[in-house]
Amino acid sequence: MSNAAYGLLGAPLAMAALPLFVQLPAYYAAHLGMALGPLGVVLFVARAIDMLQDPLLGHLLDRTPAQRRRWMTLGAMVLVPAFAALWLPPSIGSGAVLGVWLALMLVLAYGAHSLVNIAYLAWGARLQGSLGAAAWREGLGLAGMIVASLVPAAILAGDPAQVRSRLAAYSLAYALLMLLAIRALFRHAPPTTTLAPATPSAEAFHGLTAAKAPAADVPVADMTVADVPVADMRTKAADGIRRMPQAGAAGTGWRATIGELARDRAVRALLLPYFLNALSVAIPATLALFYIADQLGAPQLSGIFLACYFGAAACGLPAWTALARKYGPLRCWRFGMLLSVAGFCGAALLGQGDLVAYAVVCLAAGAALGADLALPPVLLGQALDDRLGAGYGLFTLLGKLALALAGLSLPLLSWLGYHPGQGGGISLVLAYAVLPCLFKLLAMAALGRCTENGSTP
Repeated sequence: MSNAAYGLLGAPLAMAALPLFVQLPAYYAAHLGMALGPLGVVLFVARAIDMLQDPLLGHLLDRTPAQRRRWMTLGAMVLVPAFAALWLPPSIGSGAVLGVWLALMLVLAYGAHSLVNIAYLAWGARLQGSLGAAAWREGLGLAGMIVASLVPAAILAGDPAQVRSRLAAYSLAYALLMLLAIRALFRHAPPTTTLAPATPSAEAFHGLTAAKAPAADVPVADMTVADVPVADMRTKAADGIRRMPQAGAAGTGWRATIGELARDRAVRALLLPYFLNALSVAIPATLALFYIADQLGAPQLSGIFLACYFGAAACGLPAWTALARKYGPLRCWRFGMLLSVAGFCGAALLGQGDLVAYAVVCLAAGAALGADLALPPVLLGQALDDRLGAGYGLFTLLGKLALALAGLSLPLLSWLGYHPGQGGGISLVLAYAVLPCLFKLLAMAALGRCTENGSTP
């Protein structure tokens, strides 16, 4: 069970990622009374800091490989209280002080989560028989994601007098799970292999997250789904880092690597569609709980809808992998985008009580998310050759930039006249369903410059 001992940490990492990207905006707006404008600005700033800190954390881990366990322990010790503090802010009102609290706790949680996650993925890339361990990581990550979808939603939909005590119990359970996972990893994980030193130009740029497939970021960049081909992609990315020349060689610094990527037409052709697609995923992820509560009138079912969404993504991954082998990843990615557009066009037509129809939308959008998870890394890998480290780093930064910009959809909603808890309306529908369709269609149009073999026409 050594692979399970390694994979267990995937559960608490996924449980922390979901509220960071999906649940907290609605919680702070609807339950704690924070205004949408300031909330969106806080999310944008915190996510932008998260985007910029990954290279620094990766550089730190790269420079101190012998201290990886200590860094992971420190990250977990910060993440656990930050997780609790985000769910249980002090009674400080709903104004500027609450915004400052949220900003500080988000920065701490993002930093701690990234530190643990980067070191964890790098650890997995160095395991003997890494595919089995990665499969456990992905499967338990999916389990953690589903738990995080269902439990907070059930708590918030229950007796208001019991919400705080139940969130405290949930945070305590999370702390115990994190402790158990770290202990299992340090004591019972499979042995690691001895590798050649990784190039600082890649790891310092991307914080070792080149081992992570750079799918669209909420929940995509930090959330995992169970599928061995995706784990294999991560392992190949780590292999690509190890094959890169040492930093002492001429012209192999990170600036030279980025320069090479900037001159590569195939890589440039993927930048815009990847960013637009990531934005089309990040916006509805930020607004989903607002839509479920106010447009559909069913906040108590938000956990079930999220579980349907992520479950469909996980189940769709093997199908997209098989289709890509037969028809090519580019064609299948376009079809996945069309499926997502169809789903969100349906969401634009829904109103109070249309719960079954929205469940179908979640299944369609979730299946399309499976394409977003599985196929862009394949296309990127074809274009990058042996520059996987810096390439995946660049694309992951684009995904986090999309997440940061998605936070600004909240001030936009406020400007359009939407107020949480007062019903939906055209402004919420436009932001949640129509705007993502527009970005998805623009991404499809931008894909016209790409070909299946990673070249450009």
